Amino acid sequence: MRVSPLSLSLSALALVGPILAVPHNGQTEGVRSQSSNQGRAAAVKEAFQHAWTGYMKYAFPHDELHPVSNGYGDSRNGWGASAVDALSTAIVMGDKHAVNQILEHISKINYHYTPDEVSLFETTIRYLAGMLSGYDLLKGPASGLVSNPKLVDALLSQSKSLADVLKFAFDTPSGVPYNNINITSHGNDGSTTSGLAVTGTLVMEWTRLSDLTGDDQYAKMSQLAESYLLDPQPASGEPFPGLVGSNINISNGQFADGSVTWNGGDDSFYEYLIKMYVYDPKRFATYKDRWVLAAESTIKHLQSHPKSRPDLTWLASYNDGDLDLSSQHLTCFDGGSFLLGGTVLGRQDFIDFGLKLVNGCEETYNQTLTGIGPDSFGWDPNSVPSSQKAFYERAGYYISSGLYDLRPEVIESFYYAYRVTGKQIYADWVWNAFKAINATCRTDSGFAAVSNVNATGGGSKYDNQESFLYAEVMKYSYLTFAEDAPWQVKTGGNNTFVFNTEAHPLRVSHT
Repeated sequence: MRVSPLSLSLSALALVGPILAVPHNGQTEGVRSQSSNQGRAAAVKEAFQHAWTGYMKYAFPHDELHPVSNGYGDSRNGWGASAVDALSTAIVMGDKHAVNQILEHISKINYHYTPDEVSLFETTIRYLAGMLSGYDLLKGPASGLVSNPKLVDALLSQSKSLADVLKFAFDTPSGVPYNNINITSHGNDGSTTSGLAVTGTLVMEWTRLSDLTGDDQYAKMSQLAESYLLDPQPASGEPFPGLVGSNINISNGQFADGSVTWNGGDDSFYEYLIKMYVYDPKRFATYKDRWVLAAESTIKHLQSHPKSRPDLTWLASYNDGDLDLSSQHLTCFDGGSFLLGGTVLGRQDFIDFGLKLVNGCEETYNQTLTGIGPDSFGWDPNSVPSSQKAFYERAGYYISSGLYDLRPEVIESFYYAYRVTGKQIYADWVWNAFKAINATCRTDSGFAAVSNVNATGGGSKYDNQESFLYAEVMKYSYLTFAEDAPWQVKTGGNNTFVFNTEAHPLRVSHT
């Protein structure tokens, strides 16, 4: 069931008009007025500004707001992760005040110092991408938001500075980078392998930096690391065409296993294959070919339907001949990936399968007391907890972890479904999810993770607000109801921007 309406300003809610039901392709679709969409967009913007105001009051310039105690945290090296992650969302919302606050902050960040270990992956997708996206947007369609062009130029110079700090991570025998690094000593954590997503989720940002600066060293490093994933060795590292293992040996670039999943740790490798083709179809046609192989193998080998709800589709994982019938909130980006690939390549079969995945992920939200989906869930009929048997029969899944950590992936796929099909039902699902998050996670200063999405009120609140709340949840929710713009996802091959895995839009190279 769904939760009660969110607590927003009456002025915002007053703009949200009624749904008019009309037939469309044999179905009853919701058609919403322009003023209603404006009201929904305004409601999301209000939530963003609520969280931004709380961050600025209690946590800036630290990384995260602690939205229960009104404290702060520095889990992302103390460089102001929430501010950098919020920049592209503030831009697409037209929030001039926040944009200029963030630009002033970024111009002063000292990326050469942190007392903590640095994650190459997290730093790339949040900081580097956030700055590059801000640069692309403010040098392009959103140029009117900033009066001081030097602050925009600083986004690119700071991006180069950060990459120069990080690039020693690639200095390995194979070129497959270490993820956890010490930027002072140029040391690392001693890992012998790198994860699939870690290795495969650098190429978009580092290539964009090279394209903007004219210095090809960044693209070369990230593409060398990626090359081992495009031509997997040994053969056991590719159990099905295009689907590869989860860990790569840093010493030689060979796969250390053949465990296949679209879950966290592997997810964004597949995401970036098709997105690099969107970024530049001439340079990255091979990436597209690998994504097509992976997508076709996924449909053939990984799609799964629970016995109690055979109408639902999720992706299982594969390991040495066995399927693991479980999935994660993180995995629910998968519908959006199939939809993007389907529309770009003109493959209706991919679009249709993507919509099946979107429907399955919607059901994880639709069945809980809060209207928010769990962090992890399963549908193995032999592993249903006795306390959840009735829930499993009704919902098709049981909850493995009821945590909701302000994750965006379900809303992300709803957004792609809406943009690709134009059907109002997917926009309404975004709105339902946003309302549920606003009602369950909102605090006086921001938004908190909750412990149990199937408990009244979400159970207990965790005192942390991840920076991706600003970058992803708020952006995808807002863009669903905002007017068309150059950064919006387009149908076919008409995209002028492509979103990185943190929802930062980067300008494609061929426009």
